[in-house]
Amino acid sequence: MNRASSVAALALFVSSGAFAAEAPVSGGDRWWKHVEVLSSDALEGRDTGSKGHEIAAGYVSKELAALGVKPVMKTGFLQPMALKSHRLNEAKSSIALVRDGQTIPLVQGEDVALSARQGSSGTVDAPLVFVGYGLSIPEKGHDDLAGLDLKGKVVVMLQGGPGSIPGPLKSHHSSWTERVKALKRAGAVGYVYLQNPKLMEIPWERVVAANRNPTVLFAEPALNDASGLKVAAVVNVARAQKWFEGTPHTFEALVALANADQPLPKFDLPARLKVKLAIDIKPLKSLNVVGVMPGADPALAKEYVVLSAHLDHVGLGDPVNGDRLYNGAMDNASGVAALLEVARALKEQPRKPKRSVLFVLVTGEEKGLLGSKYFASRPPVPASSLVADLNLDMFMPLWPFTSVIAHGKDESTLSGALTQVAAEQGVQVLPDPEPDRNAFVRSDQYSFIREGVPALSFKFGYTPGSPEQKIIKQWLKERYHAPSDDVSQPVDREGAARFITFLTGMTLAVADAPERPRWNDDSFFRRFAKPAPTPAAKP
Repeated sequence: MNRASSVAALALFVSSGAFAAEAPVSGGDRWWKHVEVLSSDALEGRDTGSKGHEIAAGYVSKELAALGVKPVMKTGFLQPMALKSHRLNEAKSSIALVRDGQTIPLVQGEDVALSARQGSSGTVDAPLVFVGYGLSIPEKGHDDLAGLDLKGKVVVMLQGGPGSIPGPLKSHHSSWTERVKALKRAGAVGYVYLQNPKLMEIPWERVVAANRNPTVLFAEPALNDASGLKVAAVVNVARAQKWFEGTPHTFEALVALANADQPLPKFDLPARLKVKLAIDIKPLKSLNVVGVMPGADPALAKEYVVLSAHLDHVGLGDPVNGDRLYNGAMDNASGVAALLEVARALKEQPRKPKRSVLFVLVTGEEKGLLGSKYFASRPPVPASSLVADLNLDMFMPLWPFTSVIAHGKDESTLSGALTQVAAEQGVQVLPDPEPDRNAFVRSDQYSFIREGVPALSFKFGYTPGSPEQKIIKQWLKERYHAPSDDVSQPVDREGAARFITFLTGMTLAVADAPERPRWNDDSFFRRFAKPAPTPAAKP
């Protein structure tokens, strides 16, 4: 079957309602059937703005409607947005170091990966400065940029951050939104990012493959808060020493300091960076899927608990072992499928949630949290009525569900519902075992957090050094953003079903609580909170 006919066949299958008629009885099997549909080859990886993503959105809309979820917008379940695609034209782009009057060409894809997210077609010729981690964290008196003359320069920075700074706070300032703001304030024109081998999640080849996919930005410039520099590049760690020739420092020694949690030096590099960028731009459209399960309590139904997951993946890319289709089964068909099954569980509950529940399946997460940013900043209900976000992105049901990691649990009163539900269901709540991965700001919950909405994001639990951590590390190395994230991989369907029961319990606990969640007084993220609406006076 050719590409066009296979997509058409799946679209017909989705619209026919055949899946619902054949749905198996087991909760884990129902969940898996959704995963199979959403990560089917025919959807070609659900890339943002693609036909496959559009079909996936249609499928999810139909399933939500069948489960009693209602449209909340004039456009039905679909929230469209205007975007633009930026693709680096590698043949017309170049990058080089200039040292002692000699030009040292760097090979795109071998030495570095140039990004199309920053800058526009043109040239850059700028001095280089190593700035340690490149982090500005005023709350802890840490500023790698302080006292440095960075005007008109490109900064070189190492992945990571000081171990003394709490994970969520460090994650916030490690986000590209905050990094770019700080660099622009300091007058820098670009950055070069050095990965720490200890913290790398995927091999260099897949970094390059991901970078060759188009970058997507909002068509409306005001929404693009992580852009505005002239150049950005990621360095191949195997060739990182090139950047430190002629200095008293080696890349290996700097990484050793970072891994020992020792202060990093800051120094000028005896070289300039010369870059020629050619970026091809074209308009793009994509959409979120949004539906509501109305609350049962008239006094609380106008408040909303958001359940979110991203529907997109990365589409077609560089082939790996001859396969160029990135199905995205765990990332994140699994999360979307779980939300559909939570909707089913809520429909079947004898006691309906008091608050309304919004099901928000967003686009563009892989492109920089675009869909969730659009929804959270322009919700179809009053922004002040969003009381919490519970987000799923790669919750990783790869072993039995006995423990959970809830990113953000120490930041808000959502911890109360978490503790309650976990105790009722015999689930252990574990701390984040790898805070330097910055998970709290790397998925869609962060868009809600920045709009003042308390949030949690969930993963199956594991501890440092455990067999489960070994499974995660192997999965990241072999399957994360790779064609092998497909339905041939082993998963624990019973564990997924138990997790769906847990998330259903969390949703009910938050929806039925007398008080809406709030940020803890000592939470850094409290600064984003917006005043709750004042209750109307009783006549």
